[in-house]
Amino acid sequence: MTTITVLGSGNVAHHLILNILKHDSLSLQQIYARNEHHLTDLVSEELITTDIKKLRPSDIFIIAVSDNAISEISNAIDVPNQFVVHVSGNTPMEAINPKHRLGVLYMLQTFSKDKDVDFSKIPFCLEAREKSDLKILENIALKFSERIYFIDSNQRQAIHLAAVFVNNFSNHMYTLGEEVCKEHAVPFEILRPLILETAQKIEFLNPSKAQTGPAIRRDSQTISRHLEILKDTNKKDIYTLITKSIQRK
Repeated sequence: MTTITVLGSGNVAHHLILNILKHDSLSLQQIYARNEHHLTDLVSEELITTDIKKLRPSDIFIIAVSDNAISEISNAIDVPNQFVVHVSGNTPMEAINPKHRLGVLYMLQTFSKDKDVDFSKIPFCLEAREKSDLKILENIALKFSERIYFIDSNQRQAIHLAAVFVNNFSNHMYTLGEEVCKEHAVPFEILRPLILETAQKIEFLNPSKAQTGPAIRRDSQTISRHLEILKDTNKKDIYTLITKSIQRK
């Protein structure tokens, strides 16, 4: 039985706790949360502490908080000789106080509390200073998923950057597309099959091979007409910049 303490109560912590509870070989020892009410719908109040000084020893401490709070939280853990990891994609492993044994358990996925996530399909990126600790991480990750990658901090930061392009930026494009639809009294749902088909294509095609549209066709008439329709300067600038980027490729 592997005992796990989770520090945090946000989206990632929420899903991590849910999935730990599904496995008999994993034991949720404690949760540290600044606001216990964020988690009482998942676990009993006895498992939650708002006082980080009251944490007990555990096989692994998983810090699932905002990036800028990782160092502060790791500094405050007062239990000696603990294996402490964070779940950040963009933060070096060394952000954790070196008084601990260090590691990273990065789950490459977007998390929202109100949307279930299939952990078995999530890539887990693992890093640890000690080989024995890396094995602990691997054993835990394999309970959730078979997609395990041993990735160092530099590689993980590059993956996180790539994820911003394919996830956060693409979602912002959906937001802009939705605004265009609203401006012209068109339901956004009409675009959903197109969005899904585009995402599914890269299961079979390299993204550059899947590229379609007026930019890659160099259809100047359509591009000009689109720019005429767009009244918002920000949207015009984004459309022009991405069109040029596609054409340069």
